[in-house]
Amino acid sequence: MRLPKVRELVEAIRAIFVGPYTSKFPKEMPQPHRNFRGQPKFDSDKCVGCLGCEEICPVGAIDHRDETDREDGTPMRVMIHYTDTCIFCGECEAACINDHQGIVLTDEWELAFFDRSEAYETIEKELVLCECCGEPVACRDHLIWISDRLAELTFSNPTLYLTKMRELGVADENLVRTAMEGWRPDRMKVLCARCRRQTTLTTAEDS
Repeated sequence: MRLPKVRELVEAIRAIFVGPYTSKFPKEMPQPHRNFRGQPKFDSDKCVGCLGCEEICPVGAIDHRDETDREDGTPMRVMIHYTDTCIFCGECEAACINDHQGIVLTDEWELAFFDRSEAYETIEKELVLCECCGEPVACRDHLIWISDRLAELTFSNPTLYLTKMRELGVADENLVRTAMEGWRPDRMKVLCARCRRQTTLTTAEDS
């Protein structure tokens, strides 16, 4: 019979009094290192729905779905993060335009699923639609984010300042209608880029 090595014997004796040096998972969840990169998660208050994270994601783990014909009448953009595809690289957080807080890496690593179709998370952001063609322009929070940074330059773009005025609750539609008299009523609207370009190329007589 081959005798155990001295080191193995010492470790066995120590384990009797001290306990094993392996983790007690799954009975006790281990605390990951502070630099550990776990699952990214959207912050519904900070995310503006700009799709920057979707554009930068190297594996396509972030997607979106625009729902413009919901029963409640409120168009929404559904932001989707697929946990089973994500490689936790952190590019989404680095690319977030809202101070890197719209989507943030967490220390969550226990991400096992019995059904892979459930390995995702979503948040919803309200959409602003073009008042001409009905196509999505951007998320309301995104337009307000741009407006806050442009300050007084916001008034050079009707889409931005109308969205900001409505968010502040000071958009008097009667006042807007009065301001459009003698101006271009087709321009004083929330418009997508295509419709804005078409109205720019249209003369006042044609409008």
